[in-house]
Amino acid sequence: MVKRWRLNFHPDKNKHMRIGRSDVKEQEYKMYGNITSTKNERGIGVVIDDNLTFIGHLAEKINKANNILGIIRRNFVHLDIFILKALYTALVRPHLEYANQIWCPHLVKDTKAIENVQRRGTRMTPQLKGHNYEERVNKLDLPILAYRRSREDQIETCKIITQKYDQQCI
Repeated sequence: MVKRWRLNFHPDKNKHMRIGRSDVKEQEYKMYGNITSTKNERGIGVVIDDNLTFIGHLAEKINKANNILGIIRRNFVHLDIFILKALYTALVRPHLEYANQIWCPHLVKDTKAIENVQRRGTRMTPQLKGHNYEERVNKLDLPILAYRRSREDQIETCKIITQKYDQQCI
């Protein structure tokens, strides 16, 4: 079949991941050489592991968002509410929301870990010192991230139900 379609297969560029129980003996796959096994893999920017969890992806995104918050803190001396909101929504929040329809957290600890990034970011301006988290997000006019995820899910569901997408793509 490979020769008929003139498709070149490079075993070093392909991997296999076993999903499911780990107590089963690992299989070895061959096609023009051994295909390496992996425990987690990245696809369209989302990391998934062999237990179908997104723990690695979540940790990576939280770390990246916290790093960007650190860069903002170090490089902006006079950070007011307007600048903080613009920087946060442009540089930090996209990392926390990219493809969240796929990896949306369902565990409370994961939801809190994501929300803690926004919590940390809202404390960066002196005008909001001494306010609690809800007051800070209200003054910045930022919804909590769990609300945004829920809203995006509802929008996607509405688009599917009202057939806004090509039916062959669903």
